[in-house]
Amino acid sequence: MASTPDIAALARRVRDGDRAMLARAITLIESKHADHQSKAHQLVQELLPSTGHAIRVGITGAPGVGKSTSIDALGTHLTSQGHKVAVLAVDPSSSRTGGSILGDKTRMARLAVDDNAFVRPSPSSGTLGGVTAKTRETMLLCEAAGFDVVLVETVGTGQSETAVADMTDFFLALMLPGGGDELQGIKKGLVELADMIAVNKADGENLKRAQAAAAEYRAALHILTPRSLNWNPPVLTYSALTGDGVAELWAQVVLHRECMGRSGERTTLRREQQVKWMWSMLNDRVLARLKSDAGLRARLPAIEAAVAEGRLSATLAVAEIAETLGF
Repeated sequence: MASTPDIAALARRVRDGDRAMLARAITLIESKHADHQSKAHQLVQELLPSTGHAIRVGITGAPGVGKSTSIDALGTHLTSQGHKVAVLAVDPSSSRTGGSILGDKTRMARLAVDDNAFVRPSPSSGTLGGVTAKTRETMLLCEAAGFDVVLVETVGTGQSETAVADMTDFFLALMLPGGGDELQGIKKGLVELADMIAVNKADGENLKRAQAAAAEYRAALHILTPRSLNWNPPVLTYSALTGDGVAELWAQVVLHRECMGRSGERTTLRREQQVKWMWSMLNDRVLARLKSDAGLRARLPAIEAAVAEGRLSATLAVAEIAETLGF
């Protein structure tokens, strides 16, 4: 960004729903410039009272499952019902250049031109599990701008799935119909995180296969302990291509919100997520300090070599590093 904006004015424009200013605010949040980061912290604090009202849905699935097409179908259904939908899509970044394809706007063709939708791709380079470090702050900005549904798409790796589940109210796992071996490829950790499993491509010749896959997933869920005592994850089939079953998917999200609200679990979950967010940011800050300390960088090769050769225990190495940093 060429210059840092007036934070009060920027916050006001974001609350007014100015899309251009929302995009600028997110760019400020994502900036690594020290002055921009300071301004970004002020902006988030300024907008905090206007956040927390949206339904936050995390969506995951293996490559080829049709995440972007499914989000396009779901988001379009929601905007047709009067909702304002923000999509935060974490893009895989180039391992060579660190650049991002940022192709979600082309894969979400209808949402990209929908006045009641906002699609924000974010490069995942250099972030644990592929979830950008600023996704949570971006989610808050979108809520402050009046978006009442926030969909967070993850690249579908284990660490990113956990991170997205820890920042959303509802975690949706998308699956594909297979040839009867669905349970061989399913990840136990993913099933334990999921608030719903949805089998895509339930259309045409795939319909029976999708229904068979759904039956196997239901059987698998019966032998696992649900994440919540107040919710048993359903398994549904749908088609992102035709739109069949998409309305039913959203109905389950709404039902889950009602159940969690009545039990008080939603409030508890949000509070726990805020604390996890704090510790996650603290870990990031400590890690950044480790990488930026010139004195430590000079000593690390010798410390690592000593540990690798068995001349220094890992415990003493950590103590030496911590002492260097003044911890």
